[in-house]
Amino acid sequence: MADDNEKFDLENPSLPKWVKKRALASGGYPYEGKLDDDTYATELNELYLELAKLQDDQARTGRRIVMVFEGRDAAGKGGTIDTYLENLNPRYSDSVALPKPSDRERTQWYFQRYVDWLPAAGEQVLFDRSWYNRAGVEPVMGFCTAEETTRFLAEVPQFERMLVNDGIHLFKFWLSIGREMQMKRFHDRRHDPLKRWKLSPVDFEALQKFDDYSEARTRMFKETHSEQAPWTVVLSNDKKRARLAVLRTVLRAIDYDGKDLDEIGTIDSRIAMDPDRFLADKHDR
Repeated sequence: MADDNEKFDLENPSLPKWVKKRALASGGYPYEGKLDDDTYATELNELYLELAKLQDDQARTGRRIVMVFEGRDAAGKGGTIDTYLENLNPRYSDSVALPKPSDRERTQWYFQRYVDWLPAAGEQVLFDRSWYNRAGVEPVMGFCTAEETTRFLAEVPQFERMLVNDGIHLFKFWLSIGREMQMKRFHDRRHDPLKRWKLSPVDFEALQKFDDYSEARTRMFKETHSEQAPWTVVLSNDKKRARLAVLRTVLRAIDYDGKDLDEIGTIDSRIAMDPDRFLADKHDR
């Protein structure tokens, strides 16, 4: 955390030098520089060709896929989802980012409005935030009670077990960014007229509640990471590396006709990991 000589004012159009200097390395990020554009474009194109094969296989087999994307505000969830969906048929591959629940939805079974968006045969759904709001944003911001969060954490493994037992391929991604990287991305959004819409009142408060979000995330990992429905943590200070890691995680996990492991490539273990290693290595602190 910054000391008294290192103030951060989101309204100041000048990004402090100490934030810019520390951003990429924050949260224990393992690379000194970002992935170059040419390498990224080449590797991404190879993965897109494999995703096209997976899409064809889904149409033939009726395979269903659900992906949950969670993480701090500005962690890159939306951009990663857009990258994944770039060349896929929108009739069968969809992104879901639900607004806050209506008065009626607040009286329903908590999982009910998410169930409405689950895929049918041959479809895949990517949730930009999901039912895990009840484990992160809602308790940290005071939008639910402690009892509601405790009940959710006890029930969600059973809910996800039912999805997996019904044949759904379930992926849960936590995109992790360091404190200074979050500051930098918030600052970029605040002072770019084309990105300012991405900031909400909740985002402004997130900067002051960084440690609270860390505690909620750690509890969520400990109570909802399972063999049947594991979490994959992806360090996303560099969005390019994070996106490649997500695509590779999905493609390597599913068997489909024409799958080429050489084209998919190896998942970068410095970027993608399970929650136990993430916490042991003290990332995101």
